[in-house]
Amino acid sequence: MRAATRLGRLGTESAYVVLDAAKRLEAAGHRVLHLEIGEPGIPTPAHVVEAGVRALREGRTRYAVAAGVPELRDAIALALARRGVRAMAENVVITPGAKPMLFCAALALIEPGDDVLCPDPGFPIYESVVRFAGGTPVYYPLDAARGFAPDVDALEARITRRTRALILNLPHNPTGGVASPENLARLAEIAQRHDLWVVSDEVYAPIRYDGRYDSIAAVPGMAERTVLVDGFSKAYSMTGWRLGFGVMPKWLAGPMTTLIINNFSCTATFVQYAGIAALTGTQEPLERWVASLRATRDALVPGLNAIDGITCASPAGAFYVFPDVSAVLERTSLTADGLAERLLAEAHTAVLAGSAFGPAGAGHLRLSYAGARADVELALERLRGWVGSLAATV
Repeated sequence: MRAATRLGRLGTESAYVVLDAAKRLEAAGHRVLHLEIGEPGIPTPAHVVEAGVRALREGRTRYAVAAGVPELRDAIALALARRGVRAMAENVVITPGAKPMLFCAALALIEPGDDVLCPDPGFPIYESVVRFAGGTPVYYPLDAARGFAPDVDALEARITRRTRALILNLPHNPTGGVASPENLARLAEIAQRHDLWVVSDEVYAPIRYDGRYDSIAAVPGMAERTVLVDGFSKAYSMTGWRLGFGVMPKWLAGPMTTLIINNFSCTATFVQYAGIAALTGTQEPLERWVASLRATRDALVPGLNAIDGITCASPAGAFYVFPDVSAVLERTSLTADGLAERLLAEAHTAVLAGSAFGPAGAGHLRLSYAGARADVELALERLRGWVGSLAATV
């Protein structure tokens, strides 16, 4: 017996592989510091939990409308106005997490043989879903000298007659990079001139440290060629609730809903009512957490740069740093994967090798600082001591 060959096109996320290894160390009695998984270290806001519990008690446990309950779709459309996006409920489709919408967007937009522009480094699921849909990922670089903003000129140089779509992720995983308004406008002009779809992953949009909120979907002429992907996991610490959505042209929402019906029918009804509370209730927990993340970032980045052989840019958003450890690798003859594996095994600190995010990730590590501030500080201390011990044994 054998499985269908299409399964071989799927990639994975190394974060879950490393998390599993870290859990085994914990089961053996070690205290592991988790900087590998992009999960907020704060609880879901109390009013959101209460809304979900209340929905359960009210019997909201049956099928929802496949595209999502109207109240949540309305709330999302209203909330997106903060980014300048003009949408109505009919443009919104709800999914159990943002990742299913990425998958649905790939299946809905990509034909076999199409090229799709993907950021490098970038979230590995982009390449995975593009290949599964029959497309070919074409990497475009990020500009490390400008905080890992998209390199617009290099991106445009990769466009051919086969190019069908552009995937953007701003703020960016794994680097925390963003794009200036000028670059967003340039990207929009390129998309329109070359007749490209844009899949804009904005799951980290509320987590920016400059106070700005924007979206390429808000640029004139872009709403009709953009699928905006977002979710509640990162901003509202709802990773286990599984709640996401897509915003798209009205004519695409119907076929996309049919795709959903064929896949998972609908998103859990009570979870959607918790999402309504997240958007319409107080935003104070989110604001407090972003301020806390900023303070952690401002301590972590100088600490990393103080370690011999490590350089690290300061992220403008999200909750990751992407330090360059190539000097450490050169003097130890390790790869980034080997460095991450030994850091976990010997210093009980879980991080990800940058190679998990594409060719441009070579020589880097990704660290999530979304956990408790004390754990991040202890992880920095362990990393400093462990890298120093490596230097002493070379």
